[in-house]
Amino acid sequence: MTQKLEVRNFNFFYGEFQALIDLNLTIEANRITALIGPSGCGKTTFLRSLNRMNDTIRGARAEGKILLDGNDIYAPDVDVTDLRQRVGMVFQRPNPFPQSIYENVAFGPRVLGNPQRDELDEIVRESLVGAVLWDEVKHRLKDSALNLNPGQQQRLCIARTIAVKPDVILMDEPCSALDPVATLRVEDLMRRLAKSYTIVIVTHNMQQAARVSDQTGFFWLGRLVEMNQTKQLFSAPREALTEAYVTGRRG
Repeated sequence: MTQKLEVRNFNFFYGEFQALIDLNLTIEANRITALIGPSGCGKTTFLRSLNRMNDTIRGARAEGKILLDGNDIYAPDVDVTDLRQRVGMVFQRPNPFPQSIYENVAFGPRVLGNPQRDELDEIVRESLVGAVLWDEVKHRLKDSALNLNPGQQQRLCIARTIAVKPDVILMDEPCSALDPVATLRVEDLMRRLAKSYTIVIVTHNMQQAARVSDQTGFFWLGRLVEMNQTKQLFSAPREALTEAYVTGRRG
């Protein structure tokens, strides 16, 4: 498999507190990588490090390297705006803009290139089709996105992310605010998207990690304890701490 992201000796600090400790791992292209572990173990900090969203936090700093297609995203000459277009983020709770469905999806392409109306219409349509939302909203694109139900709003946020044609999609507990039916629809969407995108998902739901991911990393107190193919990690983990966590004896 082709490597999309490679993490080398990566450490992350919030002031004097070290949140991530000596991480080394690879994330393969066109696969779903799940990150599991208890609250506060560094999963979301690591996820946000992959598109440098932590840069906005005062006193935060990184050491080591994260390579995207072989290029260090923490190099001094990296355009962070370009990086965040290539590595998009879908957040825990749906966060549609208080605008129409159409304008939510059109926002990114307009900022990046201001395409002609016909081209923009096609981008919006393709993105909504890609997020498996087009058939539900094609007759009401001018309606407020806030009128959609939570599951539809989350898929709209995914459509907004893929509209700018990223390489990687980061998802921070994207189903935690959704009901079981909406959760299954988003999980099905993730599997579809993995054919075209590299996906990294943080989840507290180990059943979800087992259902949707190809490989899983287990974090504990800022360290990556184990990373392996998902079936292997859940059925025959190498580390005793991993086994204790996935069986519920530690949490």
